[in-house]
Amino acid sequence: MKKTSLLILLAFFLVLAVIIKFMYPESLTPEDGSELQQQQNLTPEDGSKLQQQQNITPEDGSKLQQQQNLTPEDGSKLQQQQSLRFGLSTAPVSLDSRFATDAVSVRINRLLYRALVDFDENLRPTHDLATWELLSETHYRFHLTDNGRQFHDGTRLTAHDVKATYDFILDEKNASPHRGSLKIITQIEVPDADTIDFILDKPDTLFPGRLMVGILPAALIDRQHPFNKQPVGSGRFEFVKWPQSSHLYLKRQRDGQLIEFLEVKDPFVRMLKLASGELDILQNELSQELVASLQNRPEIKVTTRAGTNFSYIGFNLQDSVTGQFAVREAIAYAINREDIIKSVLGSAARKASSFLLPPTHWAGHPGLPSYSYSPDKARALLVPLGFTVEKPLKLSYKTSSNPLRIRIATVMQQQLAEVGIDMDLRTYDWGTFYGDIKVGRFQMYTLSWVGIKMPDIFRYVFHSSAIPPNGANRGRLNHSEIDALIERAEAAKTLDEQAALYRQLQELLFKELPYVPLWYEDHVLATGQSINGYRLAADGNYDGLNTVTWSLAQE
Repeated sequence: MKKTSLLILLAFFLVLAVIIKFMYPESLTPEDGSELQQQQNLTPEDGSKLQQQQNITPEDGSKLQQQQNLTPEDGSKLQQQQSLRFGLSTAPVSLDSRFATDAVSVRINRLLYRALVDFDENLRPTHDLATWELLSETHYRFHLTDNGRQFHDGTRLTAHDVKATYDFILDEKNASPHRGSLKIITQIEVPDADTIDFILDKPDTLFPGRLMVGILPAALIDRQHPFNKQPVGSGRFEFVKWPQSSHLYLKRQRDGQLIEFLEVKDPFVRMLKLASGELDILQNELSQELVASLQNRPEIKVTTRAGTNFSYIGFNLQDSVTGQFAVREAIAYAINREDIIKSVLGSAARKASSFLLPPTHWAGHPGLPSYSYSPDKARALLVPLGFTVEKPLKLSYKTSSNPLRIRIATVMQQQLAEVGIDMDLRTYDWGTFYGDIKVGRFQMYTLSWVGIKMPDIFRYVFHSSAIPPNGANRGRLNHSEIDALIERAEAAKTLDEQAALYRQLQELLFKELPYVPLWYEDHVLATGQSINGYRLAADGNYDGLNTVTWSLAQE
């Protein structure tokens, strides 16, 4: 009897639950998923899945719109309340365009801010916020267009904001890393709200391409607004919140689509999260094994394209050991780049045959010689210095805690040991590692230059005036002939003359070896099948988020 009563009672509650379900259809927000998680002692992943079960495709939004007499905007919002989740190996360091230099920060700032100038597919300067004209050899006038003229706080972007942004960078006490390439500016004038003049101390045919810094509101600059954590720009994406370093939320201006950048340091975990639907997009920083695994999953799409980001070994040239050319040359001969490209990078890279610029760049040097793998030559260079395999030279090498970078460093460690170099491998979280590199606390390290557009990068990286905080001459190179060639190239009146001088400069850099060029890594994009319209850029930027579309699969 008791059993029968219990069954009747259970049936009653099931019917009641069904009635409630139809009366109050669920539409969980991220906050609802979090609350249910707390109430039921679920894991974060369980809470996320409860939310994801309620995801709405564009078709669902359209149907609900018709059933409930909603406007098209209302129907669209039902879908957009779900964020598109972009997995990062490292979080951005700064969202202030005047200070950002790490790759992730630069790429995200490009979404948040608009600059005066951009570049076309051939890496020639083109207008973004402004067009320009040359009034004299040292006088450029920029005319603001109507595009991108509204800041996210509702105020209008004017020439006064442009002046305030660049005045801040040029002020030495602010220690902007972009000051070095802009010091040729002697005066900035604002004839009217739509016009701004830059007066230079010498002619510079590349000057428009230097104006790539995102423009900030002058009023907020005056109030010392914390742009690094609360950015206000006029880009195609607006800052929403940054509740913790590993979770950054932006909103696409044209349709309100939320983008959530999630730091997941371990690449294997990132892959699993993509496969399980907890992430929607991954770009780069995946080993060949992980890429192969994703390619074998029917629910995942993987695309690649050749990249232009330049990977290198950098040296502290003021160090008593790495300051010796013979040591740097021995390292160049000891590194088997072809083996690393094949075994670690899955052949998804091209050996670097130019300095900084890809050989296809108009100022690149496709004919520059390179160091072929030759352990015998490396050993021969070390013996006169008193070092052999039995009595090795001890060096420290710094890299980030990214597993792929550690794996590359471990292979290099083994290769260097074979020629008589005992490499002490030291790994750090990204912030600590990058901080050490900027202040010169290293003997050798590896990094990549990303998004290089103009040959003015040579001044920023190798001119003696660009030692941090005035630039990125982190190895403290001080070479009068290199300085002079950079200055001659900058003063050339035609691009052909500049290209010839920059090629001479690369030949001299090859002889001095402040860097050992490694490779240009390909870009890899992995997404769920529901993601469409994301195009990989040659420099690895995140502009594909401007055009990406998605519809979540039905269960």
